[in-house]
Amino acid sequence: MRRRRAERAEAQRRGLPPAGAYAHAEGRGIVKKHLVLVGLPGAGKSTVGRLVAERLQTSFVDIDSILLRKEGKPITMIFAEKGEPAFREMERKEVADALGHEPAVIVPGGGWAAQPGTLDDAKPRGYVIYLKARAELAAGRAAPSGTRPVLMGDDPVVEMRELFKTREPYYAQADATVQTEAKTPEQLAAEIVRLAQTSAGW
Repeated sequence: MRRRRAERAEAQRRGLPPAGAYAHAEGRGIVKKHLVLVGLPGAGKSTVGRLVAERLQTSFVDIDSILLRKEGKPITMIFAEKGEPAFREMERKEVADALGHEPAVIVPGGGWAAQPGTLDDAKPRGYVIYLKARAELAAGRAAPSGTRPVLMGDDPVVEMRELFKTREPYYAQADATVQTEAKTPEQLAAEIVRLAQTSAGW
C-alpha cells in the first residue's frame, strides 16, 4: 500500500498519469496507446501536443521539461556538460518511464526518435506520429528560442537541413505522418485527435 502511494505521489510530481493497466476503448477492444509525437525541433510538437492532450482530456508529458526540472539547468547546458550520449540515455529512460504509465501525450526532444531502437521500443505501447515540417520553417521557429543544443551554430537553416537528412529515415518509421505545412496548431491537433480515435484506441 505504501509503495503504491509513493508511486502515485512520484507520478503526480512529474506530471505523469498514475501507473496501471492500459485502458481499452469502450466496445472496440482496442488497447489505448500513448501518443508519441516526433519530428524536427521547431515542428510544433509541444504546442500541438498540449492541444491534443487538452482535447483528449489526458496528461501532456514533455520530456525536455522533466529533464530540465530534474537537473535544474537548461537542456543546452545538460547537453554541453554531460555530452550527447549521456543526454540521450537520460532522455531514453524518461520516455521509457512515461510509457509505463497510463496513456498520455508524450513529446520527446527531436533527437530521441533518431537513436537506433527507440521507436521499436516505444511502438508496443505508443502510437508514434511524425509531425513533418520543412527544414526552413522548423529552423525559423526553433532558432529564436536558443534552447536546441544541436542548433547553436551560425546558420540554423543549414544545420536544420542536415538534421532533416540524418533524422528523416528514423522519423519515417512512425505509425503515421502528419504534414504541418500551412496548418494551424488547432488544425494539426484535430488531425491527431482523429488518428488517436481511429488508430490508437482513444
